[in-house]
Amino acid sequence: MVERFDLIVFDWDGTLLDSAAAIVGAIQAASRDLGLPVPDARRARYVIGLGLSDALAHALPDLPAADYPRMVERYRHHYLSKDSELSLFEGTERMIAALHRRGHLLAVATGKSRKGLDRALSCTGLGAHFVATRCADECFSKPHPQMLHELMEELAVPAERTLMIGDTTHDLQMAAAAGVAAVAVSFGAHGRAELLSCAPLACVDEPRQLRQWLGVGD
Repeated sequence: MVERFDLIVFDWDGTLLDSAAAIVGAIQAASRDLGLPVPDARRARYVIGLGLSDALAHALPDLPAADYPRMVERYRHHYLSKDSELSLFEGTERMIAALHRRGHLLAVATGKSRKGLDRALSCTGLGAHFVATRCADECFSKPHPQMLHELMEELAVPAERTLMIGDTTHDLQMAAAAGVAAVAVSFGAHGRAELLSCAPLACVDEPRQLRQWLGVGD
C-alpha cells in the first residue's frame, strides 16, 4: 500500500524520537517553577505536537499571557536538560534510510521550533534524508493543515500521493484537513482509542509494526 505515496511526512516527537515522557516532565517541572497548578500527565501528553503557545494555553489555561515567556524559558530549560538522554525509537534510522533509498520523498511536520528541529536533525544524523520540513514557529499550529499544504506545494506532490505519520490526534486531524491519508502510532503521546477515533489507515502499536506496514521490516 505504501507504494501509492510519493511523499511521506513524519511527525517528530513521539513518532521518530522517544521524547513524550521528557516533554510531559518538562511541562510539569516548569509549572512547579512558576508556582502554578501542575497538569496531570494525561493533560500534558495531550498537548504534545502543538505549537508551544497553543500547548501552554491548553495545559495551563490559567496562565496569564504575560507569563508565557517565563514559562517557555523554564520549559526549555527542563527539556534541554534531558535532551542528550533522548533517543530515536528502535529501528528508526534503518526505516528512514530504507524509505529514502526506495525513492520516497521524506519530510517532517512538527510542533517543535525551527531551532529545536534543526538541532534534533543534526544530533540524530537524519537531516540528510529529509527534503523539506515545517515547524510550529513557521506555520499555524496543528491541526491546521498549513504545514502539509506548504510541503505538498514545495515538493509538487498532490494530496492523494501524500501520507502523514504521527502519534497524536493533532497529526491525524491535520492530515484529514489537508485531504491526506494518515497512519497513527500509539507508542507516542496519544492512546490507541483516541487515535482510532480519527479513522487512520492503520494504527500500529510498536516501531517494528510501523516498519512492517511501510514494507521496510527487519
